[in-house]
Amino acid sequence: MFAAADLDEHHAPAGHPERPGRLDASLEGISSADLADATVMTEPRLATIGELERVHDPDLVAAIEGLSQQGGGPIDGDTYVAAGSWTTARRAAGAVLDSIDALVNDRCDVAFAASRPPGHHAEADQSMGFCLFNNVAVGAAALADRGERVAIVDWDVHHGNGTQDIFYNDPRVLYVSTHQSPLYPGTGRLDETGGADAEFTNLNLPLPPGTRGDVFRQAFDEVVLPVIDRFEPSWLIISAGFDAHRNDPLAMMELTSADYADFAQRLQQMVPDRRVVVALEGGYDFDALRMSTGATLSALVGETYRPEHASSGEVGLPSITAARQLWDV
Repeated sequence: MFAAADLDEHHAPAGHPERPGRLDASLEGISSADLADATVMTEPRLATIGELERVHDPDLVAAIEGLSQQGGGPIDGDTYVAAGSWTTARRAAGAVLDSIDALVNDRCDVAFAASRPPGHHAEADQSMGFCLFNNVAVGAAALADRGERVAIVDWDVHHGNGTQDIFYNDPRVLYVSTHQSPLYPGTGRLDETGGADAEFTNLNLPLPPGTRGDVFRQAFDEVVLPVIDRFEPSWLIISAGFDAHRNDPLAMMELTSADYADFAQRLQQMVPDRRVVVALEGGYDFDALRMSTGATLSALVGETYRPEHASSGEVGLPSITAARQLWDV
C-alpha cells in the first residue's frame, strides 16, 4: 500500500475542529490495522498552479496564495488560511496526484492520500467548509484529461457541493454522494442529477439523521453500484470522510468503522486492479478516524481489521426507494 502524507503547516485557530491532530489520528489507523510493514509512506509533491487551475478559477488560487503569504486570516466563519496553508493545501492536492502516479506505475495495489485540509466543499471559485482546494477534483480532472472515466464516491457525512459544482456538466466524471440531510451545506438533493451535457452523472443520496450501516449497504447494493456499473469507470476515487461515524461530534449518523470496510469492499470491485485512490476528507473524532481509516484500508488490501461491529437499523429506507425510482435501477 502507498500512503502520501503531507507535512502539515495548516495551523488551526484555537478550538477549530479541523485541526492537525486529525491527520495524525488517521495515519495511526495504518498501524492499528497492522499495515505499517506493508505501507510505503511518502511526502507528496506540491500540486502546480496549472494543476489547481484545471478545476479552480485562477483568482481563487491567487487569493489563497496571497492570504497565506500575508500570514493568513479567515475566509468565512468556518474556513481559514494560515501562513503555511498555501504549501500544505498544494501538498494535499499533490497527495492525490502522487497516489494516482503510484498506481499507474505499479508501485502499489491501493493508495491513500492522507492530507488536510479536506477538499470536497471547495467550489471552482470559492473555498468554504474547512476546504481550500478540491483535492479529489484535482486528481479526477487530471485522470479525465488523460482519457479516463472516473467515479468519485463521497461517503463524507456532508454533501460535497464543491465536487458536484466542478463536475456537474462533465460527462467524464460520475459523482456519487451519500450524506446526512438536513446538514451543512444544504445542497445535495436527490433531483440534482447532472447538467445538460452530463445527465445522470451526479447521484445524491440524502439520508436522515440516525441512518446506520444496513441502510447504507442496501443503498450501495441497490443504487450506487448499479449506477457505477452503468457508467463503466476506469478509476475510482473515494472521498473518505469518516464523520458519519456514530462518535463524530459534527453530525448525527450511526456508522461504525466496520461499515466503512464493507463500503470499500463493494466499491473496489467496480474498477480494474490498482485503480482505487482513498483520499481523506472529514472526520473529527480521533478514535473514529483511526479505526475507520484502518478498517477501510485493511479491507482494500484483503485483510480483516474490524475493531467494531457493523451497525444495523431501518432509518432511511424511503430514500433508497426514491433513488431507485429516479435512477431506474
